[in-house]
Amino acid sequence: MSHGAHRPDAPGRRGLLKLALAGAGAVAGSAGAAVPCAPHGAQQAAYGIEGQRKADLGDGRFLNPVVPGDHADPTILKDGDDYYMTFSSFLSYPGAVIWHSRDLVNWAPICAALTKPIGSVWAMDLVKHNGRYFLYIPAQDGIFVIHADHIGGPWSDPIDLQLPGCIDPGHAVGEDGKRYLFVNGVRRVALADDGLSTAGPLQHVYHPWRYPEHWVVEMFAPEGPKLFRRGQWFYLVAAVGGTSGPPTSHMVTVARSRSIHGPWQDCPDNPIVRTRSADEAWWSRGHATVFEGPGGDWWMVYHAYENGFRTLGRQTLLEPVEWTRDGWLRAGGGTLAHPLPKPRGGRASPSGQALSDDFSRNRFGVQWSFFNPGPGEMQRARYDGQGLLIQGKGTSPADCSPLTCIVGDRDYEVSVALDIADGAQGGLLLYYSQRAYCGIGFSPAQMFTYHCSEEQGWMRAKVAAATIHIRLSNRANIVTFHYSQDGVKWVKHPWQMEVSGFHHNVFGGFMSLKVGIFSAGTGAVRARQFTYRGLPPA
Repeated sequence: MSHGAHRPDAPGRRGLLKLALAGAGAVAGSAGAAVPCAPHGAQQAAYGIEGQRKADLGDGRFLNPVVPGDHADPTILKDGDDYYMTFSSFLSYPGAVIWHSRDLVNWAPICAALTKPIGSVWAMDLVKHNGRYFLYIPAQDGIFVIHADHIGGPWSDPIDLQLPGCIDPGHAVGEDGKRYLFVNGVRRVALADDGLSTAGPLQHVYHPWRYPEHWVVEMFAPEGPKLFRRGQWFYLVAAVGGTSGPPTSHMVTVARSRSIHGPWQDCPDNPIVRTRSADEAWWSRGHATVFEGPGGDWWMVYHAYENGFRTLGRQTLLEPVEWTRDGWLRAGGGTLAHPLPKPRGGRASPSGQALSDDFSRNRFGVQWSFFNPGPGEMQRARYDGQGLLIQGKGTSPADCSPLTCIVGDRDYEVSVALDIADGAQGGLLLYYSQRAYCGIGFSPAQMFTYHCSEEQGWMRAKVAAATIHIRLSNRANIVTFHYSQDGVKWVKHPWQMEVSGFHHNVFGGFMSLKVGIFSAGTGAVRARQFTYRGLPPA
């Protein structure tokens, strides 16, 4: 999952995990050319639902990312003609949202597999074995598994595999038909035939490839092992270098063996993917899964930060894979700054999802999740026939577990109407974590301003706000708020906020800056008429 260096002899986990256990649409120029890119890129993206950017350019080419916004640590499953993918969901619940595609470029969500909070969810592995789907989930200093007979669920409750200190699971089936789980390090444990428990000790099985000492990276951090078999070889794809820190951190490495038990031979061309310069369009490229495309060609997905927009989190990129005569693989997409030909043989499938929500139906849209909810808090929100009624919690955005959604555009505008009961405060936020957010909130009689992750008491103002309309625009990390008492006459908030520093390298957590609706206090807030619109770069 590429969240830091993991040396077996180092202490800790999570905050200390970086020092621990090494063990939630052909191109301008050739496809392989390394072309520097300005922060906003040299190519124009296509736009789909609600103006959101999409990968498919409509002319047989695509432009990364294939899943924009905070979709880190992608794990992909080929299931016949269908492909399924999910990502780290961290502290957002419902989590482990599963996306579907038939051409690898157009992706749409189908369900959230994880509804029971088990802590911060990092790099998972989605697999199918003997007709059943499994999702191996790192959380709570160990690894859990859930399973389902159908990809859309219902999914089981989480089962703890009792693997303390392990993250980044990679499921594999050996030449003997036995199941194994590879984890950070790189280490391995045998699984029971049903995949729901371990069947042996955790063992170190591979000494990861090391980059030259003079390279500028975050730290060694061997992690993210993903395995596949092609012909007579097992291939082990892993990440080193750390996912954050300098833009040139993180990379994709390959090793191979004729047996699941090794010995493993490093690819002579390691790393096969690496950001070499901060001038490139994508920073810290790594944590890859390699797989066969619909037309028999080969591809990999991995994540990276967009140059100048760490606030969007790590986004999912698609790159072609080429095979050498001696059976090694290499990347064929260059820096991914320019369009590439779409995979061969794919069939059209839905792309993206609408983020707008009129909250008029008795359902919880898959775009929504609560941030770090406690036990039973998933029931805080209910449809009451007029909108989504959210019971208050805590006293401010810092402790209220706001309702959030991921955005993937560099520039966008959102608005919402809120009905605010006595004893409640509600508002609209850009929210990274309980330590990093900005926004405006209202009680029935006052307006509150939040910036630098705290209320700016000197900006309190009397505003009659039993019903209030709030609009937020974010243009290249400059945020402007407006509010209205009738939805017609708008007042511009006097503080325009700069949020480019709301990301992991400042606040930790590996997440992104999301749109959030919050409800704090003892009363409730009803949300109505939430709208989202992606905007082309100015």
